[in-house]
Amino acid sequence: MKELFYDKLLNIKTGGDQKGFNKSFHYHRYEPTPYSALQHLLHHYELKSSDRIVDFGCGKGRLNFFINYLINTTVIGIEMNEDFYMEAVENLTRYLKKTKKSADKVHFHCCLAEEYQIDPLDNRFYFFNPFSIQIFMKVIKNILISVENTEREIELILYYVSKEYIFFLENHSSFELKKEVKLPGLYEHNPNERFLIYRLVR
Repeated sequence: MKELFYDKLLNIKTGGDQKGFNKSFHYHRYEPTPYSALQHLLHHYELKSSDRIVDFGCGKGRLNFFINYLINTTVIGIEMNEDFYMEAVENLTRYLKKTKKSADKVHFHCCLAEEYQIDPLDNRFYFFNPFSIQIFMKVIKNILISVENTEREIELILYYVSKEYIFFLENHSSFELKKEVKLPGLYEHNPNERFLIYRLVR
């Protein structure tokens, strides 16, 4: 029900899953984060309008529009699939027309995640299990290089996180677990139904 309500409220179309598979096994199929999960996350994790969030594997832009609408945060969507990217751009046109929000706070880029040039202002990074551990490690390396050049507070927001991601972050990185947000009614049946927030320790 919330899926239809929020899509209508934001004047966007973000439903549906990806048909078929990506050509590379490194990139996983598209599936939008449920609105109910995003609602629960924002009740238990603070984001500010001054934050700049990068969503890797943003698909049609659901998370981007939802967070920008509620918090007025700058959001950047990274999507390798040209069809989904074009749908996100079309959603952006409809969203801005309906909400009158600032066009300079929602951006989409059609590129591979590891090719995205981390902006010195990017400080929050969202992952809904979008790709293999090999790609994840490359993206984390890019984030760390950016921090070396421009020091700032960095946090990763991971949903439905793989064991490989967790092992890498906890054993081979400078990130530490800050918070766990379990989805009530779902986590009890599936331990993947949770958000893990990792903070970069400097």
